[in-house]
Amino acid sequence: MANISTTISFGLVNIPVVYNPVIKNNDTSFNQLHKKCLHRIRYQKYCEHCKKIVKEADLIKGYEYEKGEYVTFTKEELNNLQIDNKDTLEIIAFVPENEIDPFYYEKSYVLTPPKKSKAFSLFLEALKKSKKVAVAKTSMHSKFYYCLLAYYNGNILMSTIYFAEEINLPEATTESKFTKQELDLAMKLIDQLSNHFKPESYLDDYQNQIKDAIQDKIEGKPIPKKIAKKKASVRDLLTSLQKSLEPVK
Repeated sequence: MANISTTISFGLVNIPVVYNPVIKNNDTSFNQLHKKCLHRIRYQKYCEHCKKIVKEADLIKGYEYEKGEYVTFTKEELNNLQIDNKDTLEIIAFVPENEIDPFYYEKSYVLTPPKKSKAFSLFLEALKKSKKVAVAKTSMHSKFYYCLLAYYNGNILMSTIYFAEEINLPEATTESKFTKQELDLAMKLIDQLSNHFKPESYLDDYQNQIKDAIQDKIEGKPIPKKIAKKKASVRDLLTSLQKSLEPVK
């Protein structure tokens, strides 16, 4: 998905924007092949009751409200249920960013004006100066969302958020007793591992190995068998902390 057009509705001011994902998928895609002939496998929609392949035009959506009992919806009926915010980011509030727990954030996009826009520049600066984030509602891919518009390094970031009923956060567990010595050792271990956050230093080791293996396969090289390293198991908490602080040999 790229360059999706929408409009920020800020009071009576309408600001045309396009949005693009901030994150790109780094995963290596594989196709499923028939082992015998190495041709790609295709999936077909098959009806077990009629014992035949069904065309896309013959499909409808159904909700199973009891075992084997469905209420069905046509595409037109589902379209009639859609929210009217499809091409609009309707701002409904401005809130302090520190009031939003991190687990509410889902996906992030960057908003840009399709051409130079005084209204966009004004909104960008006002968002920066307010030190707040805008809460907006919209519709994306036939799904209703609330999202947050936030100033970040000269850009406006839009993040879709989860609904409160989607959050599954258990209550805090009862704390177990520990000694002051164990806490002191844990704090020393934290100090020993402390550094600054540099995201570019955290590489996707698995994907890099996959890409190297693909190149090796192309060149006819064998893939070496990986030998799993065994980690020493120490059951006593105090001993585990003490050994964790020992210099690496």
